[in-house]
Amino acid sequence: MASSKSFSFSEEPEPHKARTKQILAKHPDVRQLIGKNPYTILAILFCVGSMITLSWLLKDSSWWLMLLVAYCVGAFYNHALFVLIHECSHNLLFKKKSWNYIASIIANLPHGLPSAVSFTRYHLMHHSYQGHHDWDADLPDFWEARIFGNNFFSKALWLFLFPFFQLIRTFRLKTIKPVDSWIVTNWLVQFAFDAAIWILWGPQAFLFLLLSFFFSVGLHPLGARWIQEHYLTLDEKQETYSYYGPLNNVAFNVGFHNEHHDFPSVPWNKLPEIKGKAPEYYEPLKAHRSWTSLFFRFLFDKNITLHSRMLRKEKVRIPVKEENS
Repeated sequence: MASSKSFSFSEEPEPHKARTKQILAKHPDVRQLIGKNPYTILAILFCVGSMITLSWLLKDSSWWLMLLVAYCVGAFYNHALFVLIHECSHNLLFKKKSWNYIASIIANLPHGLPSAVSFTRYHLMHHSYQGHHDWDADLPDFWEARIFGNNFFSKALWLFLFPFFQLIRTFRLKTIKPVDSWIVTNWLVQFAFDAAIWILWGPQAFLFLLLSFFFSVGLHPLGARWIQEHYLTLDEKQETYSYYGPLNNVAFNVGFHNEHHDFPSVPWNKLPEIKGKAPEYYEPLKAHRSWTSLFFRFLFDKNITLHSRMLRKEKVRIPVKEENS
């Protein structure tokens, strides 16, 4: 297991570009999976509508019922919407980039905080510069990893506040504009929606949406997804992990993370087919089967900390659409 007090460093390039080329050479039919899924917009509208309905139903409920529904129901809807924003960030719904931006802004509404467009910018950098601290906002800041250490309470606090740390990390990235017309549009639409919920249905309806979002990406078994993807939890030399558990059914296959990094232009509904067509490349890799068990392991295992990540000293850009070349 890697050290809990320092990051691991690799002199090797990230594994996805090479594996993509090998798979396409041996299984050229995988290329047929690349494309768009415009029907994903229906899933976005359903989840957004469901969250708005729940916020209305809970506007006058007891606080404990609102909290319970936020944790047990709202978190799953908002997590699904975060995954669908991720789909939009790769332009996997429509050919026009602007239509994907609009879809992501709609999916962002029940989250309470405007993040869809900003996420798109830094997430694509994560694919291009995986493991390079100054370019990959998926990596914790050095000070962030030092502060939160390896005890249960500090890691639980970090998970609960995870959205704030993701926001702070973006300021270290180079070449990304902190503000542009699409980001401003995202903010204006989001704040108008938040104000409408607050004015029409009261603060509890808005609080339900906000808590559902924080649970969906933080102190919740769903929050283990952030640990599953790139933390060195099963092998100190394997830096990307997939999750092959049942929650993929309500998380739009986001657990197929190695497959996604190898082929980021394949939409969510076809990700399992990559593994099916090239099993010899994925079955030997270690993978997670339970987000719940990983969630508790992260909290209680002192050997797993924010330092449990692979960094690269040299900046090497990995084209996001390498599989299309």
